Amino acid sequence: MSIHVRLLFLSLAVCLACSASPSRGAGSGAGGGRVGADAPDLDYQAGVVAAKEKDWTQVIARMTAATQRNPKNADAWNELGHAYRQLGDMDSSFKNYARALQIDPRHKGAHEYLGEAYLQVGQLELAEQELKALDGICFVTCVEYRELKEEIARYRRERMKASALI
Repeated sequence: MSIHVRLLFLSLAVCLACSASPSRGAGSGAGGGRVGADAPDLDYQAGVVAAKEKDWTQVIARMTAATQRNPKNADAWNELGHAYRQLGDMDSSFKNYARALQIDPRHKGAHEYLGEAYLQVGQLELAEQELKALDGICFVTCVEYRELKEEIARYRRERMKASALI
């Protein structure tokens, strides 16, 4: 087999693997929007769309339905945590992130969003622990690691500005 044919097959395999993985907004863990081997979970998919539109109450309704049907869907639990965080319900947010990480301890999206939630409640040290967890999970660096690192840097800058004003 020629090198060109091998490269073509390799490229095709990479494209197929990328298209089969869950979207970045849904986290980066296992579960995605699947109910069975072939059936998409329409509530999960609608919840992802609602998250992109920042319709947090709709995200909660859809992802709650998805998690009731498939309690092992770490992506749905992560999105529930994200929606509750956006609405300021931090207790529910933390509970849902914990559930996502219980299902998939290496869920990059849940670690990122949990770190952001810790920043939202002023717990920089815990956010840094999530960044460290991502550093161990990501082979090189991943978008979740970079974004949480950026949020931590922004948090520190804002804190320094605030303390300089006092």
